[in-house]
Amino acid sequence: MTKFTDQLWEQALPIYEKIKQHPFNQELKEATLPLEKFKYYIYQDSLYLADFARALAMTGTKAGNSHELLDFLEFAQNAILVERALHLGYFKEYAIEFDSGKGLGCFAYTNYLLATSAFESYEVSVAALLPCFWIYKQVGDYIYANQTTPNPYQNWINAYAGEDFARSVQKALDICDQLAASASEQTRNKMTEAYVKATEMEYLFWEGAYEGAVGF
Repeated sequence: MTKFTDQLWEQALPIYEKIKQHPFNQELKEATLPLEKFKYYIYQDSLYLADFARALAMTGTKAGNSHELLDFLEFAQNAILVERALHLGYFKEYAIEFDSGKGLGCFAYTNYLLATSAFESYEVSVAALLPCFWIYKQVGDYIYANQTTPNPYQNWINAYAGEDFARSVQKALDICDQLAASASEQTRNKMTEAYVKATEMEYLFWEGAYEGAVGF
């Protein structure tokens, strides 16, 4: 029997292919990504993670059992502590000193996740948060398997292709599948819409990171 998350993946596969082929990820894979673009990406991602952690924690409060509540609180803690530690290392190593605030891609994505976790059901919130786990894992695995070495961004690649992150991703997938199994068709449709929308936001985030700060 096909898992609900397998259906989600197929639904948003064209967007994932665009993400995988995006110049940011292709150049990162080939070790040719300009340092300034990577620095701006790390800055934007640090702003993203703070709100992602809030969305995870808010979603956890809607869980129907304490086990899943603890899972989402752990996800939130990891977003703050584990990934943030990687970013802080880069901030120091590359002397990152941006102060422009969120780019449009980051702003749109974080506000979408925060609004969804605040106003939508637990099931829909979980589906909206899933791409940040799953897409990053898939991109990390793809780059790890095809990268040019030595690669100046090896720490980033290793973090998202690593086993610790893989366990978190699988846990998020399992929760989504369990929720979908007992959800109504209407709820599953809303979960699919949320997953696809968040995947589109993933693309826009990478696009914004690559293009840099855009003013009007």
